[in-house]
Amino acid sequence: MRRPQRSRPSPHDPSASADALGNLPAELNRFVGRKDELAALGRLLNESRLVTVVGVGGVGKTRCAAKIAKLLEKRYCDGVWMAELSALHDPELLDHALVDALGLTDHTGRPPRTTLLEHLAGRQLLLVIDGFEHFVDACAELVRELLRRAPGLRVMAAGRLPLELDGEVTFPLAPMTDEDAMLLFEERAAAVRPEFRLTDHNRATARELCHRLDGIPLALELAAGRLRALSTEQVLQRLDDRFRLLTGSSRSALARHQTLRTAIGWSHELCAPEQRLLWARLSVFAGQFDLEAVEYICSGADLSAESVLDVLSGLLTQSVVLREDSAAGTRYRMLDTVREYGAEWLAAAGGTDRLRRRHRDWFLGLATMCELDWFSPRQDEVAARVESELPNLRRAMEYSLENAGEAHLAQYLAGTLWFLWVGCGRLSEGRHWLDHVLEEESPYDSARLKALWVLGHVAVLQGDPVGAVSALQECRDEADRAGDSTALAYAVHRMGCLALLTDDMVRAQELLGDALGRYRELGELNSNVLMAQIELAMAVGFHGDPDGAAAICEEVREICEDHGERWALSYALYVLAFAALQRGGPDRARELLGECLSIGHTFHDLLGSVLALELLALVTAVEGDAAEAAVLQGAADRIWPSVGLPLFGSAYYGQPRVRCEELARRELGDGPYESGLRAGGQLDLDAAVARALGNGPANRAQPPSRLPGPLLGPAKKRRPAASRTSGRGGPERC
Repeated sequence: MRRPQRSRPSPHDPSASADALGNLPAELNRFVGRKDELAALGRLLNESRLVTVVGVGGVGKTRCAAKIAKLLEKRYCDGVWMAELSALHDPELLDHALVDALGLTDHTGRPPRTTLLEHLAGRQLLLVIDGFEHFVDACAELVRELLRRAPGLRVMAAGRLPLELDGEVTFPLAPMTDEDAMLLFEERAAAVRPEFRLTDHNRATARELCHRLDGIPLALELAAGRLRALSTEQVLQRLDDRFRLLTGSSRSALARHQTLRTAIGWSHELCAPEQRLLWARLSVFAGQFDLEAVEYICSGADLSAESVLDVLSGLLTQSVVLREDSAAGTRYRMLDTVREYGAEWLAAAGGTDRLRRRHRDWFLGLATMCELDWFSPRQDEVAARVESELPNLRRAMEYSLENAGEAHLAQYLAGTLWFLWVGCGRLSEGRHWLDHVLEEESPYDSARLKALWVLGHVAVLQGDPVGAVSALQECRDEADRAGDSTALAYAVHRMGCLALLTDDMVRAQELLGDALGRYRELGELNSNVLMAQIELAMAVGFHGDPDGAAAICEEVREICEDHGERWALSYALYVLAFAALQRGGPDRARELLGECLSIGHTFHDLLGSVLALELLALVTAVEGDAAEAAVLQGAADRIWPSVGLPLFGSAYYGQPRVRCEELARRELGDGPYESGLRAGGQLDLDAAVARALGNGPANRAQPPSRLPGPLLGPAKKRRPAASRTSGRGGPERC
């Protein structure tokens, strides 16, 4: 039998030599980034004979595969060869395409498969197969036989979905990191505008552009090409219609990469009808989503809830949908570019409003369930869940505000999420949404009243007494008129909290006691009720009764342990630590504050965390380490601007800080104390918490049995909140 001839050099690469056999295309521009991905692919090719790089259109699969093949070509004595199959439409021509790619000539009448097998049987080479998705079954069958019959062959495939062969290792190629994306954009932009450089003036805009384009290399290169006619700012502004904007790739680019629309459309054409339908419906999600939500929202005509899992799995296989495992469990998402393509199809089918309404209704229910579960042992899970669902919750509020007569649903959602705004460190965003939804006219029903008292609560914690009085007085007046005893109790409670933080201790005890009585009458027991007890304990402690404060919070701690509540527990621990320190027990105070800080940091509760840091600084000074106390105070200084008014502007809450500064300055002197503050100001929150929790009292001076002077003694009182005028509902009359 006549042996087929191999062209040397290959007709596809006239420059190929004995040192580097193969037909890899020459790079027309520099390969940027992907250092970790290339290293991982190199390791996988050492371990497996079949590695498939999968990912969404335009993510750079072809370029990465070609690059790693080039880097490894000297490993293979018979070269590295690449077969580009995207332009092939007839699967029966697949064998011929590989014969051509390998540069083989055989004029006999033998089947091309025979030629391939005979050629590869005794050789050591790497075969790169790209763009095979549109006939994946035929390609998989061919690769299986080649690998079985040619033991020296290794195959690297690049496509939207795996071949699903035994022994295959799949490597999902993610979008570029932020830094790699910036480097790529800068380099490609300089190719069309040689004077282009990233500077302090345009860096933030370029970073936002790269973020909006999901770090997809194709999108970044197309955007850079637009700089021939537009500025970076103009490109960013026009991204709302990215498919129209991002066109005009170079003539040398693959046909399927000429425009972003075509690149994504290539995946769309490969999908079955039910997959295209689910792709369109999934576009209503923002950010991540889970299977349960997809089954409810996206099922319907032509797609039953029972079939959703199988169809979703198909989209995962084709890299249209990405899987992400997180603290909230298994989640899915689509890149923004892919989602927008699906949104266009959904709009064309006239299904957008129906799907967005179902989406809104689902997340209204989810928020309601999470609020109930917040007061339970599942509190950690709820925190992780609402954090991951925040983009969808925002989208649900937006939809309600966009539809006439449905503002009350946005108000309900913004109020129901109080535990996210207050408990998970999102005061600023909560204030934004609450202000926004309350601008819309709606009846004073339970939804509006709840949004009002939650707004008042957030304003209190931000150190905005005027805004707090405005919202709370309006809530109280309207709840009184409507006979809504629940909203009235919450309004009274938050007025008491406001009095506490504005140093009116007598008024605080009166209002908080009133609120707790109302809660008892209603049978209300939740985290808010426990916080009312904790705030009452704080007022009692500030009045010089640490034993009374501790007794209240010990009761709270028991309730928290019974119900698995941890967020309110952290504040009870703060008060218990305050009392322990006042009674001369810094060791006990440190123990309590360590647990308090750990819980607060777990929930991303900046307020609880920074209060604990402030008190830990005083504990540290009392223990004899003034230098470390100054560092912790500096760390707290850095956090407060992200929370609100430092220590609420309260003289009582500010006493530990004043006493800590007195002790530290006395021990260190002004210069070293200020230096410690600056050092602490360089710590981010994670570093500050780690330092505070890891810094025990070992090798410190023996602390005094009691602080030198009362910690919770009389403070210079501010004007009480009750005397302030209201910006929303007139003078406060509580």
